[in-house]
Parts: sequence; C-alpha cells; structure tokens
Amino acid sequence: MRAIALLLLATSAPVAAAGPISEGARLAATCTACHGTTPVQGNALPPLAGQSQEALLASLRAFKAGTRPATIMTQLAKGYTDEQLALIAAWFAEAPVTGSHPRVSDPRMGACHLGSTSNCGEVRK
Repeated sequence: MRAIALLLLATSAPVAAAGPISEGARLAATCTACHGTTPVQGNALPPLAGQSQEALLASLRAFKAGTRPATIMTQLAKGYTDEQLALIAAWFAEAPVTGSHPRVSDPRMGACHLGSTSNCGEVRK
C-alpha cells in the first residue's frame, strides 16, 4: 500500500509543479485537436499560434454570427461566449510560433491562408 502511495506521489509531482493551466489554454486545447500546435505540410487547416489576436477574434466572431461560412467552425464558435472567444484568440496570439507559417495581422484576412504563403497578398472583403 505504501509503495502505491509513493508511486502516485512521484508521478503526480511533475504535474503539480507545472502550475495551473490558464482558462485560455484550456479553451484553446479544443482548437488544437484539428489545427494542431505546429504547422504541418499539407494540413488544410490554418495554424493559429502567433496569429494576430484581432484577426483571430474577428474570424471567431464571424463564425459565431454565421457571416463567415464554414462546415464545422460555425457550430463550434456558437458554443462559446464572447469572453471565451477573446480568451482563445489571446492565447493563440501569445502562443509560441514553431515551424514556418505566415503571420496574419489584417483582421479582414483572418486565419485563412491554410498554411500557405501563396495567397498572402489577398485580403478578404
């Protein structure tokens, strides 16, 4: 019994030492299931880390309002409050950028480049 208690203590210590997870990180974890945490060659979904907070929030709000058509994102965004969308956008804006992908700063563009720099001159109207 004592060995089990010591094993549990030893395996839980690193988790406890990491500190609490922010609300933004907790909410953004859902997004990373599809978008990932690093750009992947051939992934049709845009990487979100390091993108402009304003652009991300504008895209999320447009998905929620139904003004930006999407198969899944419209339904997902409707499940969050405006405050939660702001936390998600803020978290991804501050997330470290790994790999190579374009940084989107114009809110009219949103995260629409799909990991490609070939259409960086285009702006959504």
